[in-house]
Parts: sequence; C-alpha cells; structure tokens
Amino acid sequence: MGSKDAFFCTFCSLLLFCFSSKCLSSELDLPQTALVEVDASWEVSRKIPDTLFGLFFEEINHAGAGGIWAELVSNRRFESGGPHTPSNIDPWSIIGDESSIYITTDRSSCFSKNSVALRMEILCENCPAGGVGIYNPGFWGMNIEEGKTYNLVMYIRSLESVELTASLTCSDGMQNLASVSIQEIDPSNWTKIEMQLLAQGTCRTSRLELTSMKRGVIWFDQVSLMPSDTYKGHGFRKELIYMLLELRPQFLRFPGGCFVEGDWLRNAFRWRETIGPWEQRPGHFGDLAEDLGAAPIWVFNVGISHHDEVDTIIIEPFVKDVLDSLEFARGSAESTWGSVRSAMGHPERFPLKYVAIGNEDCGKEFYRGNYLKFYDAIRKAYPDIQMISNCDGSSRPLDHPADLYDFHVYTSAANLFIMKNKFDRTSRIGPKVFVSEYAVNEQRDAGKGSLLASLAEAAFLTGLEKNSDVVQMASYAPLFVNDNDSTWNPDAIVFNSWQQYGTPSYWVQTYFRESSGSVIHPITISSRYSDSLAASAITWQDSEDIFLRVKIVNFGPNAVNLTISSRGLQDGVNTAKSTVVPVESELPNAAEVMEAVLPPFSFTSFDLALDQYSKLVAEM
Repeated sequence: MGSKDAFFCTFCSLLLFCFSSKCLSSELDLPQTALVEVDASWEVSRKIPDTLFGLFFEEINHAGAGGIWAELVSNRRFESGGPHTPSNIDPWSIIGDESSIYITTDRSSCFSKNSVALRMEILCENCPAGGVGIYNPGFWGMNIEEGKTYNLVMYIRSLESVELTASLTCSDGMQNLASVSIQEIDPSNWTKIEMQLLAQGTCRTSRLELTSMKRGVIWFDQVSLMPSDTYKGHGFRKELIYMLLELRPQFLRFPGGCFVEGDWLRNAFRWRETIGPWEQRPGHFGDLAEDLGAAPIWVFNVGISHHDEVDTIIIEPFVKDVLDSLEFARGSAESTWGSVRSAMGHPERFPLKYVAIGNEDCGKEFYRGNYLKFYDAIRKAYPDIQMISNCDGSSRPLDHPADLYDFHVYTSAANLFIMKNKFDRTSRIGPKVFVSEYAVNEQRDAGKGSLLASLAEAAFLTGLEKNSDVVQMASYAPLFVNDNDSTWNPDAIVFNSWQQYGTPSYWVQTYFRESSGSVIHPITISSRYSDSLAASAITWQDSEDIFLRVKIVNFGPNAVNLTISSRGLQDGVNTAKSTVVPVESELPNAAEVMEAVLPPFSFTSFDLALDQYSKLVAEM
C-alpha cells in the first residue's frame, strides 16, 4: 500500500472511529424522545426556487491549475518567474550538469503577450546516454496511466536542425513510460510541434522530459501536455467533474471571490485578456500557473466555456468594461462581442442571469457609489439581469437598490447550527438572499473536514430550505483543495493527481441536491431535546416516484427515539420503496406515523415513497 493509499484509508478509519466512540459514550445516557410532525397538505406547502443549491468555483487550493483543468505541465509558458529575464523556471529542472547544458530565459518568444521563452544550450559533444535537457514534474507529479494517450504541444526554434526526444518517465527518471523523437526538423522560425505519447506503464508521479544529444541551441515556449481523455473533450478532469455533477448544481458562481479583484488595481481581473488562442493570452496575477485553459470566457483562463450542465451563471464584474463582457456572454452572434464568442465556437448565448457587484466589499469607503454606477448601467442595458449587492440585508433594509444580497458565513459548528434560524425573521419584502459562501471553518471543529462540521452545515441547510421564500441561492465554499497545497481548510472535495474524495461536507450536500424546485412542508419538533435537533421536509420527484423526504440532524450526544407523524398526505406511503439514508437501507415501518432511532451526532434522511402525487406537484 502506497503512502496516498494509507492517507485515504486513515481518513476513513478516523471518521468511523470518532463516530463510533461518540455512539459508545452516549449509550451510558438515557435516550431522548422527540416527535416530528409534518404537515404535507397542499394548502400550507410552497415550491422551493429552482436555483436554491449550486456551486461556487474559485481558483484557490489549486482548484483550477493542477485541479479540474487537466493540463499536466506547470509553468508551461515559462512566465511564472515574471517578465524580467533571466528568470527562474520553477518547477522545470535540468537533466545533466553545468558542463553539459546551460539553461536561461530571454524575451525572444513570438507571442507578444507571453514574451518569455526558455533557451537551452547543449554543450556536450559526447553527451551521456539518454541525452541532456529539461524536465517538468507537473503539479506534484504527473499521473500517467498505461494504455492512455497524452497530447504534447510545444513551440521550438533553433538556428540549425533539431534532434529532440520527448519522454514520459517516472519521477526518478529511471522508468520510461512513453517516448517520441523529433528528427531532422529545421525550425529556423518558431514552429509548433504536436504529437501523441502512448503510455506503456503507469506511474502516479511522472514527469515530462525534453532531451537531446546534439550540440546546439534550442528555444522552447508554450509546452503543453494534456490527457486525450477529458470530460466531453473540454479539457477537464472527468473524475472531478463527475463529483460536481453528482451535486446536480442549479447555478455556477465564478470567477469568484478575491481572485478576481487582485491585490491592486493594476492586477485586477481583465476579462478581455482571457479570450482567444491560449498561446496569446497572458497570465493573471494570482494564477497558480500562468495559464489554465483553452477557449475560456472571463473565468481567468481556466477554460470554463461550456455550461451544458448548469442552467444559471453568475459573474462578478470588477472592470470598467463590464457591459462588453455581458455582451460577450449575452449578445447576439452579430454583435461586436457576441461575434467574438461565436467565432470561438459558441454561437449560443450563455444563460447569464445574475451579476454580483463586488466581493465582500460593502464596508469599503467607495463601494456604494461605485455599486450604483454598475447597477444603473447594467439595468439600462440588460433589465432582466438580477444584481447582487455585497451588503447584508438580513437584519435591516439595504440603502441601495438590489435584487439579491450576498451573505457569507464562516464560523464554528455550534454557531452555524444555531444559524439554522438565521433568516426566520428576515423581511420578505425587498431583495432576496444569496448565501454564496458558507462553511464551518473553525479549526478545532472542522480540521480538514469532519462529521461535526458537516452536521452543523446540514442543520443550516435545513434552515435555508424552510426560508427559501427569501433565500434564493446557496453554495458551499471552498469547493476544491489539492492535498499538496492547502491554502484554506476545510473544503468539499480533496484530490491529488490521481485520487479524490468528498469530505463529510460534500456528502451532506448530496442529500440536498433534490431540494431545488421541490416542495417544502411545515415541520415542528416537540422534545425537551429540541435545541439539539434540526429538521426539514420536502416532496421531490425522481424519474419514477414521488417521495416525502424528512431530513433530521441530531447535533447532540444522546440517541433519540423519534416519532415522525405526517398528516395531509394526498395518498398513502409505499413501504417497499421507502429508504433511510445516508447509510442506505429499506424502511420496513414506513407509514404516515412511524418510529425510528437517531444516533447521537448524526444526519438522517427518510425518503417515504408516495402514491400518485405528481399531479399536485406539477400544478403548484
């Protein structure tokens, strides 16, 4: 078993051990009792917004570069050392010694917006076996798998003919997985080289090598290595995208957060620089690699330009030319910027419906004045787009117009559990709520993802469901973390170059994925222990059946003997199709009145299959 295998198994074992030990200690206490009553009558129920739960993607923790974007080469344009040369080329390194090879950078690239190129001078007449050159380890090792092909693209130039070998080897350089030679090419001008490498073995920590045995000088630029097998051919890691799709998101918020603002005005996000061929696009301050994708829109070079799976898009404009960026997304294929989008292969308009003006900026001196400039200009040009303010309107009315306001909360597990009632008394008149960032992040509660944190988040989400007449959208943050570079913990999905898993927070979200567009029912809890319980009830429909789902969080140390009573059902309960999750099992006692036991520190979801209920859902 390798070290990564041990890490993942240890995580699972610790989670089970913590859960089991709390169950064991609670057995010494007498169980509590609770009655949960659900009023499923149609007169008191209402539809949840279709957009309630979605995703927030931000470039943090190598979420994009070295994450969902499948590019294997890190610093593929040699620009991460800055525009001044000579510069460092990390993580590129040399193969050979100072007597056989000399590496530097200069500004000789043919790409004006990425002028830095790497100059490799081979000094040896009789080079060692295998040659000398450079290698790139990618993002903590490239995952190369036997039988798969990898597309190599690079630009080279030389004053004489070139003899070059491109290889994929294991990290120590000893095991050769794939190799292809470039012979007798005379690239007196910059020449694009494209080839495929077929892996003859598997190594999780591989590297790309570019070597030669011929004395001379070769310039390199724009060196890219991509797996040929990506999600729908878009360039995304399939396994990570599949985890996102499992959440069935109803909207996508991006580029997201502080990344788009930059530390200073000079390195704020510039959307125009993210369109066009990837070789022509400059990097962005704060990118974890200086370029992250192909055919992007304004999502900082990560290539998120296909939204087949998401119905609603939100952007955050921090540039004076916001209207041009909106025309790029929403304009006709004949408009100035819509035609640019169309030329990039996407004549259809993007379903952009919301614009968030700023990110956590409400307390800044000039926010309101600048906000109104954006608001007025966007409203005039696109009256249907809904504007999102950074200012919190949950306790008192906003002093400026907005369709929604952005609410962020990072706190302890106990505080977030209490916040399940946060929006109970929020005014139903005026802007709606967008909870675009929420998580338990206090280290002692959350760690790198914990059961306790996820239970508090589940309780908070039941509160959002019940208050979905005023809460329109919500998304967890951060979404991704590369286990090799944890800038922020915890996160929903943890990954390395070849493995991935969902933290408890991720799995809790999977039990709310059916909530968007479903029907919410009033629910009451009667118990002396009610301060440790949170619950919600929805009716949802899959392709075949209708279910009454009752979700209950037990945030306390005692087991609970629970009675669930449902009244107002239009039809009976189908016992054979009823289940209890997260550990999925049949629910043999499913009925309008039923009993169950809630383990301490647990999240339980009961799905009661209903008979012939779909017509009422459709009519609502």
